[in-house]
Amino acid sequence: MDAYLIDAVRTPFGKHRGGLSHIRTDDLAAVPLRELIARHPGLDPARIDDIILGDTNGAGEDNRNVARMAGLLAGLPVTVPGVTVNRLCASGGEAITQAARAIGSGDASVMVAGGVESMSRAPFVIGKPDKGLPPSLELVPTQVGWRMVNPQFPADWTRSLGACAESVAAELGISREEQDEWAVRSHTLAAAAWDRGLHDDYVLEVDGVKRDESIRVSSMESLAKLKPAFTKDGTVTAGNSSPINDGAISVLMGSRAVADEFGGPLGQVVASATVAVDPDRFSVAPVPAIHKALAKAGLAAKDIAVWEINEAFAAMVLSCLAQLDIDRDLVNPNGGALAIGHPLGASAPRVIVDLCRELRRRGGGYGVAAACIGVGQGTAMVVKV
Repeated sequence: MDAYLIDAVRTPFGKHRGGLSHIRTDDLAAVPLRELIARHPGLDPARIDDIILGDTNGAGEDNRNVARMAGLLAGLPVTVPGVTVNRLCASGGEAITQAARAIGSGDASVMVAGGVESMSRAPFVIGKPDKGLPPSLELVPTQVGWRMVNPQFPADWTRSLGACAESVAAELGISREEQDEWAVRSHTLAAAAWDRGLHDDYVLEVDGVKRDESIRVSSMESLAKLKPAFTKDGTVTAGNSSPINDGAISVLMGSRAVADEFGGPLGQVVASATVAVDPDRFSVAPVPAIHKALAKAGLAAKDIAVWEINEAFAAMVLSCLAQLDIDRDLVNPNGGALAIGHPLGASAPRVIVDLCRELRRRGGGYGVAAACIGVGQGTAMVVKV
């Protein structure tokens, strides 16, 4: 596929009610977009064929097509269109996939893709009554997970994401200790990456926030003190789950000719795949997605130099790794969402961009970025640097 990532800018990922929580979601989406354009003064913004952003909630300030709003707020010409896509935790990855398809088909030559989520600012909503207002109204949170559940769905499908991930991990014999160990690894690697300056040319300081706010010093002893978060005697805790975050990312994409015009490609989109499974088994959906994407690319696991698997839960990553014959040292080598954060719409593009940047540091090769998706989907993308 003749579609390339050229450059990327993201905000730090702020913690819940942290340093970015005062910024409107549409304004937050505009921040990296504005910076991305500023970094390429030779690019006439009017050349951008479309802006595609992933956004999961869409219930608050990100309503009414936040991609279009972001373009206008970033000062792009009013002639640059925008569209918002929602594939839950892979929304921003879907944006990159759709942009790559447009470029590869010749429908576009210059695109911006990415995603945004302000989970701190996700509003409460009220279901619209059929007749008048009832005597009492239920406020429903929209931060994460199922809401206003259709009673036709089986109860197993609509359990919390953490409980579902925990159930699959139990089937595979994955212990609480293993999950906590992976969480410690994620925080340790993420902190080390920041300390080495790996993100200095990529993550934009926003209102005094310079680094991802959810990274913390974690130890097995401190994690062991945490109570199960989703079931009474479970293994998934707040410490081995991804946090609630705010953040945005913008990725400049184009054909090879456009990439060469603006400093060369960051990475090439080789293949992508999205699959569906039972909703309560979403945590292992990346496995068939990875197999499908590799088959499309004509590659095997042994051909992959680096893997990025979005860490919704340690239980989820470990469940996938239990079914993949790969070197775990090559997975999320600079930490993952357990530490970096998981602002839903911005998470998958962060994973894809981090993969390309790490491959470049290692001298190139093929990489795979994958993510689980609520309601039983999984996605994977093969890139080449």
